[in-house]
Amino acid sequence: MQLEYLYSKIHRATVTGANLEYVGSITIDEELMNAAKLLEGQKVDILDVNNGERFQTYVIKGDFGKRDICLNGAAARKVQVGDKVIIVSYASMTLEEKAEFEPSVVIVDENNDILSISDNPGNPMEKFLAGSAS
Repeated sequence: MQLEYLYSKIHRATVTGANLEYVGSITIDEELMNAAKLLEGQKVDILDVNNGERFQTYVIKGDFGKRDICLNGAAARKVQVGDKVIIVSYASMTLEEKAEFEPSVVIVDENNDILSISDNPGNPMEKFLAGSAS
């Protein structure tokens, strides 16, 4: 039996662009894609923290190091530049595969710079919050 599990996520990325005239998708900085183990063309869910929108699209590789998070096409209507989004991907796995797998959780700051990459999906903010308390 195959079940859907969290594969990876980029947590609270800041939307840097919304391009209505583009042919669909989300453009993600290549460095962020690599950290989250995302591939070009991969399906992702977008969760907009500011307005509650939840929708699916696919990934397009952005320029490495530019920190772009740009919603394109119809998805551009669902966000505003400056919104915080959570970008989530899933994978189908057997129970045996899941037992050996840890998803990648990428925590970013307001500039989409990587603060941490965690393989502990139970509480991805734990390490980040512990570091900010000191």
